[in-house]
Amino acid sequence: MTHHLRTVAIVVLTVGLLVFFLLGVNLEEVWGEMRGGHTGFLLLASLMQALLYLLRAWRWRLLLRPIGRVRYGIALRATIIGFGLSAMLPARPGEVARAYVLARRVGFSTTATFATIIFERLLDLITVLLLFGAFLTFFDPGVEHLNARVLTALKVGATISGAASLFALWAAFTIAGRPGALNWIFGPISRLLPRRAAEIVDGLAAKVASGFSVVRQPGVLVGALAASIILWLAIAVGAWAAVSAYRLAVPFTGTFLLLALLLVGVAVPTPGAVGGFHAALYLGLTAFYRAPPDSAAAAAIVLHAISFIPVALAGLILMAQEGMTFASVRYAAAGKNAEGS
Repeated sequence: MTHHLRTVAIVVLTVGLLVFFLLGVNLEEVWGEMRGGHTGFLLLASLMQALLYLLRAWRWRLLLRPIGRVRYGIALRATIIGFGLSAMLPARPGEVARAYVLARRVGFSTTATFATIIFERLLDLITVLLLFGAFLTFFDPGVEHLNARVLTALKVGATISGAASLFALWAAFTIAGRPGALNWIFGPISRLLPRRAAEIVDGLAAKVASGFSVVRQPGVLVGALAASIILWLAIAVGAWAAVSAYRLAVPFTGTFLLLALLLVGVAVPTPGAVGGFHAALYLGLTAFYRAPPDSAAAAAIVLHAISFIPVALAGLILMAQEGMTFASVRYAAAGKNAEGS
């Protein structure tokens, strides 16, 4: 897909999601709801957003430890730049940018540094599935009003998610100790594919193997998983505070159902997750918690703003201090994609 076609596709996708999000709401009422949010809860949500970048930098330092020691300030700086860029641009280019910034600062291999970010994303997925499974299986998510079949499907899905997260964690430990395992898994697949597709699969396998190779120390994996659980609990507190600011009856345990939906929403490659984030949270609040549409839309808009605007501004300031431009980020991302292809 050419650059222009990709841009058109992203614009169409963003607009389509925003139309879906705003279709059933009264914009004047939404604005009134936004202005009427509880100040204390909104402050708590903002503090949790600030805290989570401190936690992300702390976890990243743990994953980088097998490569070498990194000062916390450098890891935090690169983290804010990376997430700031991803808050402004489509397709999360900040992941490449923060690997580039840190590697340039401390002299690490950019490929090895980027590989830790790949493993970081896996840890995020494992942690969300684990918490989603645990909280919906053993606690009351506050959705008893749902149809019995839907409720049963949610419980079954939560149990499967928890089991899948434990299996993925076991696989991570296993592969981390046996770097040749991925060749055994991906090798037969790549041999069945056309040459270009096989090269892509081989490149993916090499990236994943590289990510696992830097966390072969069990202590690093255990510490990173613990940091991930603390991180996602902080994210859950922030999300719960934001929806509570608009008097929506979502218990803390139910927040993990919303986070699972948000994980899907932010995966949509729109700039700053615009549209995908809003539609996912709106759908979760209205479908599972019978939230009034205008209040649900207000909560989604405000939580998105709290989550993306401050880090985008901070990222721009730090980028200027580093002498980085959007063009340099684009070239770095293009180089990383070419390297992995």
